[in-house]
Amino acid sequence: MKMLEIKGGNPLSGTIRISGAKNSVVALIPAAILSSEEVTICNVPDITDTAALCEILEFLNVDVKRATESLVINPSKMEIKEIPSIYTKKLRASYYFMGAMLGKYKKVTMALPGGCSIGARPINLHLKGFEALGATVTNKDNIYTVEAKELKGANIYLDFASVGATINIMLAAVLAKGTTIIDNAAKEPEIVNVATLLNNMGAKIRGAGTSNIEITGVERLGKCFHEVIPDRIEAGTYVILGAAIGNNLKISNIIPEHIEALTSKLEEMGVFLDIGADYIIVSSGKDYKPVNVKTQTYPGFATDLQQPLTPLLTMCNGRSKIEETIYENRFMHIPYLNQMGADIRVKNQTSTIIGPTKLTGTDVVATDLRAGASLVIAGLMASGTTRITNVEHILRGYENIVEKLLGVGANLELKDI
Repeated sequence: MKMLEIKGGNPLSGTIRISGAKNSVVALIPAAILSSEEVTICNVPDITDTAALCEILEFLNVDVKRATESLVINPSKMEIKEIPSIYTKKLRASYYFMGAMLGKYKKVTMALPGGCSIGARPINLHLKGFEALGATVTNKDNIYTVEAKELKGANIYLDFASVGATINIMLAAVLAKGTTIIDNAAKEPEIVNVATLLNNMGAKIRGAGTSNIEITGVERLGKCFHEVIPDRIEAGTYVILGAAIGNNLKISNIIPEHIEALTSKLEEMGVFLDIGADYIIVSSGKDYKPVNVKTQTYPGFATDLQQPLTPLLTMCNGRSKIEETIYENRFMHIPYLNQMGADIRVKNQTSTIIGPTKLTGTDVVATDLRAGASLVIAGLMASGTTRITNVEHILRGYENIVEKLLGVGANLELKDI
């Protein structure tokens, strides 16, 4: 196990370069097995989720080569095997192998996926989509078998604009017969990135990034080269950090349009942002105004950024509110922020942050990925020393977070315990 020890209070200046998107690459890697030839994915972040997916590929006898920031995946000798829980429990995104293997081989057997405990995260929309394409689903002791004699295009309406279900249905449909239409599809940039990979492989997908996606099935997918988009959640996390303790902190290699819901809220608070074509420069200010935030599907305010935003709101003069509408268990960071001196109350899926308050370092626990990011920001803002355990959650989604923060003046160390 590892612990992150942070000595807070240092202003941060310099440049943090954003890595490839976690929420994109975790779908791109399983998608690559739909090809009959070699697929090269570049700008791949070096995070534990990437490593966990590569373990599944290797278990399935897929050839995987890792270069500096690239993965070369060749599924030509892939074996169809049941994927056990020892692999699937490591990350939620293991479920993308369901859509990919069903699409290519018309059968997949795998254990229920794992991931952060941030609330109920059922896969029923995924399974309903597979069934609409002609598959049958059985579940025995949390081992799912999804199979079909053939997959046929269908009109599929999603009750909720789920990113995972949208991508998984795309993966299953690209090699199906006929045309599939996903209505009320999620619109996240990561979906566009996955659709672009599939189209580069020879798929026929239109409408990705809108609420209506049309997939015309093809017989075969082939070789391609593809780049992962910058991680908008990592970018947002560091922009928030800059608003808290930055001194001309530059966040580079980003797509500013992807985090407009965040930057508009920061500007409403009174944060000055210098927004360029692929960067944002941000400094800490004074007399921040309180704001109200409601998490929504893209292009609304990302649920993954409400936790990192919370410690910044302790600097505001007055009462801020965050209403969480996506997951019901996404306030587990609040007790630890209160231990550090925050004044935050939670009721009916809404946190109320009363500021300004000063934060003081103490021992805290990262209960999930974005809660961990929130505590890192709080620790860097706080006076004294903060020690974060369960830091493995953070390493799942933030590439080289310690090195990046050290590079801009933070005082922190990752220790074995």
